Amino acid sequence: MTTFLLAGGVLPANLRVVLIATINGTPEVLVDGVVTKTRISSGSGGSTSTFTVTGEDLTALMDFVDTSGIPYPAMPPEARVELILAKYALFGVVPRVIPSLNGVPPNPLDIIPRHQGSDHWYISKLASDAGYVFYLEPGPPLTSIAYWGPEIRAGVPQPALNVDMDAETNVESLNFDFQNDARVLPIVMIQDPIFKLPIPVPLPDINPLSPPLGLIEPIPQRIEKIPSTAKLTMGEAILRGLSKTTHHADAVSGTGSLDVLRYGRTLKARRLVGVRGAGEAFDGLYFVKSVTHNIKRGEYKQDFTLVRNGLVSTVPRVPS
Repeated sequence: MTTFLLAGGVLPANLRVVLIATINGTPEVLVDGVVTKTRISSGSGGSTSTFTVTGEDLTALMDFVDTSGIPYPAMPPEARVELILAKYALFGVVPRVIPSLNGVPPNPLDIIPRHQGSDHWYISKLASDAGYVFYLEPGPPLTSIAYWGPEIRAGVPQPALNVDMDAETNVESLNFDFQNDARVLPIVMIQDPIFKLPIPVPLPDINPLSPPLGLIEPIPQRIEKIPSTAKLTMGEAILRGLSKTTHHADAVSGTGSLDVLRYGRTLKARRLVGVRGAGEAFDGLYFVKSVTHNIKRGEYKQDFTLVRNGLVSTVPRVPS
């Protein structure tokens, strides 16, 4: 505890914390990051004091220094990301960079891209410009996967979350919301190269990396113009628009909690999971948007948030 108080918030890069949970004999890294803040709350009325440790994942290391101005001549976005992440190999950061569709090296006679802000801010900006996401995911102990690429909502689903199924029930609570006005129709503005006139291009919600998980989707209630796309190439503008459609396509959301010991494993974020027993409208596959771990002595529970595009499952059954 004294070590946390002396180093927390002063030398966070040197105070690394890795939290590992072993479920059914299989170890899994839950947290790999650095301490950024510590606090002690004195007890009153006979209650015990509380020692709180606050931290972030290793992206906190990428926010320490503003390195604006570093040139990247003739380097496409993915090459810049790879070069920046190479500095953090000492901390076990392993890049997983997916080339973008607009990854054409800029002509250095026309423009030389330069670094903006901190490493984390600049990598996140490059991801947003390409319609991608950037995050760190804990891997084997003392390693983290730095993913820079499209948000993929496909793959092998995790075991189903069972609701109101007697002995097979493995969640403590699960509530769903359907937002009919959540969807928007994004429009990108493409500039005509000859007459220099802006041309509006509506983008449907079609993404091969994020196939629909719900059969009945709400009709878009409003139109949203994507800013700062007129001077981009058509490919770059469409990528930004597709990113916007993915973030605004989630009309159904579910929040709940589960006991990890009863579920038999930890529920992982950014992956698919099935739901059974919630009714025809809400059964089926979902994308796990976020997971929170609540660990106490003798207890391990998770709060989670699920999302998908519409009602009624697109698959006849989900893995149990």
